[in-house]
Amino acid sequence: MSDKQAVLEAVSQMPDNLTLAQIRAELELLAALREGYADMQAGRVVPHEEIKRQYAAWLSK
Repeated sequence: MSDKQAVLEAVSQMPDNLTLAQIRAELELLAALREGYADMQAGRVVPHEEIKRQYAAWLSK
């Protein structure tokens, strides 16, 4: 689904009484989720266990 199609579908499912600020926030969330999913599909992520190891090492310094 194209970005435009995703936006149109998301907006069509929103309640009619949302403000522009609320619509913008919803669309920003949609964009972030789609970018995160694309990163995951492309392998541009760090596994949770690795982050926990790095964080633990950082805290012990």
